[in-house]
Amino acid sequence: MTLAQKTIELCKMFEIKPSRSKGQNFLINEKIYDEIVEAAEITKEDTVLEVGPGLGFLTAKLAKAARQVISVELDDKLANFLQIGLDSQDVENVTIVNQDVLKFNPTDLPSGYKVVANLPYNITSIFLRTFLNQKNRPQSLVLMLQKEVAERLIAGPGEMSMLALSVQFFGDTQIVREVKAGNFWPEPKIDSAVIKITLDNSKRGGVSLEEEKAFFRLAKFGFSAKRKMLKNNLASGLKISNTEAEKLLISAGLDEHVRAQDLSVSNWQKLFAAARPFVL
Repeated sequence: MTLAQKTIELCKMFEIKPSRSKGQNFLINEKIYDEIVEAAEITKEDTVLEVGPGLGFLTAKLAKAARQVISVELDDKLANFLQIGLDSQDVENVTIVNQDVLKFNPTDLPSGYKVVANLPYNITSIFLRTFLNQKNRPQSLVLMLQKEVAERLIAGPGEMSMLALSVQFFGDTQIVREVKAGNFWPEPKIDSAVIKITLDNSKRGGVSLEEEKAFFRLAKFGFSAKRKMLKNNLASGLKISNTEAEKLLISAGLDEHVRAQDLSVSNWQKLFAAARPFVL
């Protein structure tokens, strides 16, 4: 029996109807499951936070590789199915949490935990903001995302967005592989990609949490109106004159006509250094 046949059979048996609103498209390619586990570089010392375990195929592979797996599943029926499966197989290193992951508090997870997630596409941005802004941040995140979103996350100057800056500020981001729509059941209308984010505290330049918040407040001002030049957005957000905003850009080594999407993470850090008196 193929993984696709097994998926369909289990859904029929337990009356699980994949919900489009919850982003329930089950991965039916075992090779890709293996590549996700490999990309996460899990060891027997690791605690893994799994989001969206679905029917548990990936959960089983993570359980074999990790010390502990915390699987957060919003859907009541799927969470119950997973718990029954664990109980019947005497799996002791997996905990099912039937909860919205955006309400999950990772404070009690051990430092250096890793995230593996098949995210509903409509929560990608808020999920990343939530976990990257935690005091107890993960060591890395391996995520299945909409291909278009994954490409936005690795964008460079000229195509940067607030989302890309928010992720690249914290670490290195790479696309592990593309995943065609035909690898899921039901088949979605769009292709996906597996992306890995490896957090690197040195990239943040040793800033405090207060400075971090101020940095992103500045960036939010910068991206507030995409079509406008950065100096106009900064003048509006910081409540300063256009002339003062121009001086900030020049002191950071930037062209006065630049737009927010043209800046790299390094450019933003230099601009923040120049703008500190206005945002702290």
